[in-house]
Amino acid sequence: MIELFKVPSVLTVQDLGRTGYRKLGVPVSGVMDEVSARLANYIVGNPDNAPVLEFLLAGPTIRFNASAVFAVAGDVEIRLNGVPIEPWRSYWAKRGDVLEVGMLKSGLYGYIAFAGGIKCERLLGSCSTYTRAGLGRPLKAGDKLTLGYAILTGKEGRVLPRELRPDYSAKEKVIRVILGPNLDHFTEHGIETFTSEAYTVTPESDRMGYRLDGPAIEHSEKGADIVTDAVPIGSIQVPANGKPIIMMADAQTTGGYAKIGVVARVEVPLVAQSRPGERLRFKAVSVEEAHELLRRREKTMTAIKAFLDGELRAYRIKAGGEELIAFAEVQKE
Repeated sequence: MIELFKVPSVLTVQDLGRTGYRKLGVPVSGVMDEVSARLANYIVGNPDNAPVLEFLLAGPTIRFNASAVFAVAGDVEIRLNGVPIEPWRSYWAKRGDVLEVGMLKSGLYGYIAFAGGIKCERLLGSCSTYTRAGLGRPLKAGDKLTLGYAILTGKEGRVLPRELRPDYSAKEKVIRVILGPNLDHFTEHGIETFTSEAYTVTPESDRMGYRLDGPAIEHSEKGADIVTDAVPIGSIQVPANGKPIIMMADAQTTGGYAKIGVVARVEVPLVAQSRPGERLRFKAVSVEEAHELLRRREKTMTAIKAFLDGELRAYRIKAGGEELIAFAEVQKE
């Protein structure tokens, strides 16, 4: 069990979300950055969907009431019993130990994973917190959480190499998108504006959607409104004011604003980790390119998990003046 002593910002329990309920109007929800959350789980030996703690900008102070193995994902300073330790590495905590997670230096969301995950009530098949519908609630100081059972031996000391850690430090990010499906609601000039100008993330952004500011995207004579249809995560709606809104994890399932594009799934974590004031530029790709990008990412994620589980070795190599990580199978005697 762990106990929360200090919760300086929004802290929730999340997993990869609810699937199969969008047709009933229930958002997927789940973690905002599935890559960082999954990597945190891999570091402590968990499967992808084990519940984790998701914090916004600043992490909590936690006291362990029993031994546990944990890892923190994010560009953040952390201390265990007052001693600095590293993110992206698993540590063994014993009863009475105190973990302090500081302010993120880049990115917006950080994650804390525990070997065995977090025990919680599954609502519609998920532990994810979705406050708008009362599915769970934000955590507060004094809350106690029970961890799932796990064999801890061998789970501590796992390290994700720096080259494999997500980097969200850029103040301007290029986001690949699939144009459509409502392009007839935009002029050619409006589409060109969207793909050539930079847009700034505004403070009005949240888990439901990121509101952007920048040059207005011009609608055609059909206007901004459409017959309500599906709104997948990453949809980019453009209301009458011409300012795009990117729909995120807690977004509604349907909507009536014309959509100029959909963020490629591999880029959703990059959008999620963009702070207010940072800028986004959009690059159009085909559906086939978006699928290939996702296949490559998942192949890499599979390799990382196998590496952390000791099934693959990782080697640093230089190619084209750049240092990369290559994986090879562990030779069994």
